[in-house]
Amino acid sequence: MPDAHKYRIEVTAVAQFIPEQSNPDEDRYLFAYTITIRNTGEVPAQLVSRHWIITDAHEAVQEVRGLGVVGKQPLLRPGESFEYTSGSSLTTPVGTMKGTYQMVAEDGTHFDATIPEFTLAMPRVLH
Repeated sequence: MPDAHKYRIEVTAVAQFIPEQSNPDEDRYLFAYTITIRNTGEVPAQLVSRHWIITDAHEAVQEVRGLGVVGKQPLLRPGESFEYTSGSSLTTPVGTMKGTYQMVAEDGTHFDATIPEFTLAMPRVLH
């Protein structure tokens, strides 16, 4: 059985601008994002840690590393998913986020789940 099918995690993201917590006059733009993590592989796997790369419109990069997500380290059996919402603040009205989740399969195999790049944008900023 190929490992590519055995250890597979699908990550999707939906972001939204939070105007009531943002202040464009002070270059503060707050975004919420909802992440869905689904085990599409063949073995149970636990999310252990995260690594985010957050880039603003000026190409300034922040890297965030830490254990779990929203204080949890979910164990996902094949077919199961976990969803959470978190937030990020930028100094520009547009930016991107991407990264990886570090996973450990039930058989002890460590692997990364890619978080595809997604856009953070204040409405009516992008065409």
